[in-house]
Amino acid sequence: MELRNRVLYCSLYAVAVLLCCSDVFAGDIVHQDDVAPKRPGCDNNFVLVKVPVWVNHEEIAEFVGVGARFGLTLESKEKRANQTRVALADPPDCCSTPKNKLTGEVILVHRGKCSFVTKGNVAEAAGASAMLIINNEKELFKMVCEANETDVHVGIPVVMLPQDAGESLKQNMKNSSVSIQMYSPQRPEVDVAEVFLWLMAVGTILCASYWSAWSAREAAIEQDKLLKDGSDEFLSNDNYGSSGFVDINTTSAILFVVIASCFLIMLYKLMSLLFIEILVVVFCIGGVEGLQTCLVALLSCFRCFERFAESYVKVPFVGAVSYLTLAVSPFCITFAVVWAVRRRDSFAWIGQDILGIALIITVLQIIRVPNLKVGTVLLSCAFLYDIFWVFVSKWWFHKSVMIVVARGDGSGEDGIPMLLKIPRMFDPWGGYSIIGFGDIILPGLLVAFSLRSESLSSSF
Repeated sequence: MELRNRVLYCSLYAVAVLLCCSDVFAGDIVHQDDVAPKRPGCDNNFVLVKVPVWVNHEEIAEFVGVGARFGLTLESKEKRANQTRVALADPPDCCSTPKNKLTGEVILVHRGKCSFVTKGNVAEAAGASAMLIINNEKELFKMVCEANETDVHVGIPVVMLPQDAGESLKQNMKNSSVSIQMYSPQRPEVDVAEVFLWLMAVGTILCASYWSAWSAREAAIEQDKLLKDGSDEFLSNDNYGSSGFVDINTTSAILFVVIASCFLIMLYKLMSLLFIEILVVVFCIGGVEGLQTCLVALLSCFRCFERFAESYVKVPFVGAVSYLTLAVSPFCITFAVVWAVRRRDSFAWIGQDILGIALIITVLQIIRVPNLKVGTVLLSCAFLYDIFWVFVSKWWFHKSVMIVVARGDGSGEDGIPMLLKIPRMFDPWGGYSIIGFGDIILPGLLVAFSLRSESLSSSF
């Protein structure tokens, strides 16, 4: 009964793990945009800009802005960026010559009343060394050149800040001296975190596959012994065909991807904090089941725990459960609950990865590919699924549906929990390198099948 419950939980959950079949990293700092018009003098890439703030020579905050299509490009190294005093424009929109004298300060202006290029030209002519534009919304906006503008060669950097950051700067400038730096550090091509993430994914597949091969070999040896002995136990209907594993067929492989696509659209349309909370609960249930399965299997290898693993007690509504399972269950539940409560902490990724790896290993133990035909169909459908929802979906939804769901955009959370992730170690922008469960489970199913086949063929 215990094993059947695991099959039920993990089979249902395996449908959901396909939602994250793509690698999604911390986000680009350079945005190539073919929609916004380009021309000579107005052909910069949109880059994210770091803006550290000093008040009375003490650093108090760091904001993130976006560079304009026009103007000078920014330094990429912090040590090369000058610390410059900030002056508030008068008039605030900087659509006409400022009344205050500027001698190389960064001018802080409000958006509106004239074009961004006009503001840049006015600020440059007034003696500003750079211009910060406060957006009228909390989001950032891509600043481009108007089609009818002729003088687009602005000789100073132009950066937009979100509304809350701009208002904070203005508040600090009332009674204090405020200075800033502006620079756009480049993200490394490959971060060490991605190497560790790859090792984690490969290690998970290998552990699950070798465990699956060992289990299949032991089961085959046991069946062969029973068959040779002519045991009634082998011929009984209760044991024959009740192996506790779920074999995927061609139809279910196709339905697997179709159902995952429907669920992905639902997540995309209904993405909210409440929906993320529901996914967290589902993830914790699956994680507890996976962690419990892995711990019981691991501890059963030691003689001191062997008799507890083989002794059972009947639990209401559950059935026969081993004493060892009862012993590790409180720990697994506590671990998942603590992670759920503290999941916004900087170290919570460790707990998420432990629960995720345990769940993946358990799914790879229970769900099996019976032959290469089914494996080929499953991976081919998943490949098309991945390509469609990561790239092609942009044409219909104007965003990559897969990436939006994986990041949890609009939910106020740092992505959905069905991911393995590691903090980027040498990335000045921080963030995480992440990989979806589907990227591990799908190839893992085929690797596990290959190892099982090799193990069985070498045993008989």
